[in-house]
Amino acid sequence: MVASDGGARIEDLGPADATGVLPLSIAAGWNQVVADWRFMLGAGRAFGVRQDGAWIASVLALPLGRSVWWISMLLVEQRHRRHGHGTRLLARCMAEITAAGAGMGLDATEFGRPIYLPLGFRDAYPITRWSSSARVAPARVPGVGLRGATAADLPAICAYDAARSGFERAHVLAALAARAPELAHLAFKDDRLAGYVLGRDGLRATHIGPVVADEEVIGRALIAAAAARVRGAFIIDIIDAPAQHDGLGAWLAETGAAPSRRFMRMLRGGARCAPSASHAFAVAGPELA
Repeated sequence: MVASDGGARIEDLGPADATGVLPLSIAAGWNQVVADWRFMLGAGRAFGVRQDGAWIASVLALPLGRSVWWISMLLVEQRHRRHGHGTRLLARCMAEITAAGAGMGLDATEFGRPIYLPLGFRDAYPITRWSSSARVAPARVPGVGLRGATAADLPAICAYDAARSGFERAHVLAALAARAPELAHLAFKDDRLAGYVLGRDGLRATHIGPVVADEEVIGRALIAAAAARVRGAFIIDIIDAPAQHDGLGAWLAETGAAPSRRFMRMLRGGARCAPSASHAFAVAGPELA
């Protein structure tokens, strides 16, 4: 479908467009690879603007349950900025979510946050991206066992996540588990699932996350287990709200990681679209929540 809005020709994006829109995220310095785009364009609703056959702008709305959709990949090629493409694409995306009767969320940079506040988005909690190329020593927790996850564990992971993250994202977790099975680990306490970690390859670094666990010490152990399987650099987006996990950043710094970027998780709509952060120690990424 093609729509015209304020002079910009807005088109639907689909999985077949993954290679075509990849240059937008590469030019922005982001970490996505074509597999990320292909998944997102198939799982959500995405819109773009192109000129002379090439995509010059994009936006994505990814459903994470009936009550919340996630907005991401709002990109405009440098030389085509200040022409209203981003504003119109965002409006189209928000209208799509509103028509679905859902709330919406996004992770804003310090530059994006002032744009989203007047649109009705509210702050939920800050997130800091940590980057490292150092080896992380195993983090052992008394009474807690760790093991690699398998495809047979996916239903248990999804049920555990849904009860603690506030999202319905089995499709996201399944895609991540298939992308990088070597990073997927589980934690058990008293023979009960007590946490998990997933991850994926990236253009510039391996991304570790999400990490969901019963306790922060278990979250640390899961991060260390995944990081030990990474060759080269990795990044991880840690929830760093003081009331939540104030020791996690300090632990990462001790391992040799450094903060490289900050986001504000923002929400709009009903309270049901506000996921709890008490058991979420790392997010799946600004594009996946």
